[in-house]
Amino acid sequence: MVKIPRLRSRAGSAKTAPPATSTAGADQPPTGRLQQIRMVAGIIRKSDPKALPIVIGSGLAVIVVLVVVGLLTHLAGIVIPLGVLAGFSTAAILFGRYAQSAQYQAIAGQPGAAAAIVQSMRGNWTVTPAVAGNRNMDIVHRVVGRAGVVLIGEGAPNGLSSLMAAEKKKISRIAYGVPIIEMQVGENNGQIPIRQLQRKLMRLPRELKPGAVTDLNNRLKALPSSLQAPRGPMPRQGRMPKPPRPKVR
Repeated sequence: MVKIPRLRSRAGSAKTAPPATSTAGADQPPTGRLQQIRMVAGIIRKSDPKALPIVIGSGLAVIVVLVVVGLLTHLAGIVIPLGVLAGFSTAAILFGRYAQSAQYQAIAGQPGAAAAIVQSMRGNWTVTPAVAGNRNMDIVHRVVGRAGVVLIGEGAPNGLSSLMAAEKKKISRIAYGVPIIEMQVGENNGQIPIRQLQRKLMRLPRELKPGAVTDLNNRLKALPSSLQAPRGPMPRQGRMPKPPRPKVR
């Protein structure tokens, strides 16, 4: 089995016990958000040490500029509050972009990273991870959406070419007339960097109606997996033990 990394943070997935009092319940959400922000900030700092100074500096620069404008135009009561909001918004947007970039960098090169990104996307996307693969850890994922069928490959281009061609031929037999798009994720020539995968998928034209997408998913569920089993003899630990012979008196 191929382990698919998840993009969800631990703070968002962990279940918290119900609060004993209303005061404790009011204090837990801010604390949880602060812990999550600190955790993400630590990830960003490890990925790019210059990112956090840029985020803070950009926010402060917007505030300072609008404060000066408010003082010069004698509209400080209106412009300064707007400047503070604009500064915090600028810092939040940059912080989110650096966080997303750090997450992509953390999972880049791991098997199943492309499937994890598509599963976290918004929209009507149905992801079937690892529908085909080989012993060299070249993996093909199947994604169904309004654009049709998208085959996303992770691994070496030479190994993925044959895997994706075989999977495309198999799908075309039961999905006649449906667009089948091939994408290879990686850093080699002709491949899409993992950080650009979501943008590429969102820009695909919508060719199918929602009803056609549901019908296509139902037909594709019957397709068997093309993963190759490892060659060689079965290990002895996997064999069933022989029952003891009855003693003859």
